[in-house]
Amino acid sequence: MAVYKGKRPAFDTNSIKTATLSSFVVFAMFMLAVIWGLSNFFINTYFEKARTDEIINTANLLETQFRQDRDEFYTYAVQTASANGIYIRIDNSTESIVFDGTRNISDTDSYVEDIQAIYMKLSESLLGSVSETKNDAVQGHSRLLYAKHINAFSEDNILYIIAPLNPDPATMRILTGMLSYISFIVLIVSTVLAFMLSRRITLPIENLTRSATELSTGNYNVNFDGSAFTETKELAKALNKASYEMEKTDFYQREIIANVSHDLKTPLTMIRSYAEKIMDISGDIPKKRNADLGVIINETERLNKLVGDILSVSNMQSNNIELHMETFDITEAARDVYESFEVLSSSQGFKMQFHPCKSCYVVGDRTRIMQVMSNFADNAVKYSGDDKYIEIRLARSGRKVRFHCIDHGIGIPSDEIAHVWDKYYRTSANHERSIEGTGLGLAIVKGILNLHNAKYGVDSKEGKGSDFWFELETVRKPSRKDIKKTLELERTELERSIEPGNNQESEVLE
Repeated sequence: MAVYKGKRPAFDTNSIKTATLSSFVVFAMFMLAVIWGLSNFFINTYFEKARTDEIINTANLLETQFRQDRDEFYTYAVQTASANGIYIRIDNSTESIVFDGTRNISDTDSYVEDIQAIYMKLSESLLGSVSETKNDAVQGHSRLLYAKHINAFSEDNILYIIAPLNPDPATMRILTGMLSYISFIVLIVSTVLAFMLSRRITLPIENLTRSATELSTGNYNVNFDGSAFTETKELAKALNKASYEMEKTDFYQREIIANVSHDLKTPLTMIRSYAEKIMDISGDIPKKRNADLGVIINETERLNKLVGDILSVSNMQSNNIELHMETFDITEAARDVYESFEVLSSSQGFKMQFHPCKSCYVVGDRTRIMQVMSNFADNAVKYSGDDKYIEIRLARSGRKVRFHCIDHGIGIPSDEIAHVWDKYYRTSANHERSIEGTGLGLAIVKGILNLHNAKYGVDSKEGKGSDFWFELETVRKPSRKDIKKTLELERTELERSIEPGNNQESEVLE
């Protein structure tokens, strides 16, 4: 696989950094646009509401001051009118007093019409105070008219207040200028923060990418660092584990290539040597010729088994395995496997014991399940201890039945137990006898048991031995009717397979 080693463009529109930076900047600009739009849309409404509340509060304070001390009231009214830019007027039966803070030169006649209009409204109202908003269509301004009865000093006084409700142009210019400066500063700050944040987000991803590139070149010592975020830390952890597993798999592959090469070379050399021997020496001597041919046949069987294991794993990986499911007695199947290995008791000094349970039935491919049992037994023979003791046991618990194959051999190191089911695996524990095999047997077992949805595992301690097991669901014993139906189906399948034009070959998994 080609690895891209060129430099990344200075501005990559598809990079996370660019996308993050532009997203934050666009978001900041959007929020500023919203603020400007809302300020232009709501400033008059908000100012009018706030101004109305302020005027009513000012009227209450003026009333309180008027009742307490009239002399102090005049001073307070002048200050209030000037500070708030409002028109204040007090009317009683004899005089009108005006405090005009809306202009520099007092003009008591400028709001005569407004005073008359609000007075009429106050006269018609049963309340002690009234207010009205008046809009000037010509100048585009609006103002608040307010009137209130103040009963003090045995006379009825009326307090009038007229207040412009639009902010003056100078204030608006100041506010607009201030908002412009604030928007510029916010945009600059948000851009800087967006750049820093995008850098912080993408830095661990860039580090992981560099490490992954190193890994793709075959450097398994690379370390993935996902600091800063929980997600990148979890990703780095997963990649470090994947790197370790890839290194282990690569090691197993190199080992199996060496093993397979050796296993292929040895029988091929033997076959060639004995074939030449028959040709040159023993061809005319029947006894020697038959012995030499026997060696050739044995070595051919070794080659056949080796190739069969490789094809089996390949079929497992491609899901090209067809199971012939049936209901069978697993106790009987286990006994057949035990009897096939029992010959080792006399020929090679092994002590094999079989502890069956009562007959119990399971659903599965009988041939495949027996292959699993045989593989476990063969594995126990290869790695058994000095006592050469092997135990095959069936234990039933509730609706489950578990097959055990136990040896007292070298065991499996604790850090390698998880890998015993991997292709090409061979334990690193030392052993005296030379162990033949490709390291594919348990991988085939794993595939078969997974196809049966069976639970399986191994309990092992280094130097103490191993217990390989698998577990299946039990079913009721099939009736004669079920057996007859099964036989009829098998007969139909057989007849169909031998029909003219049907050249499909049934798969044989050794």
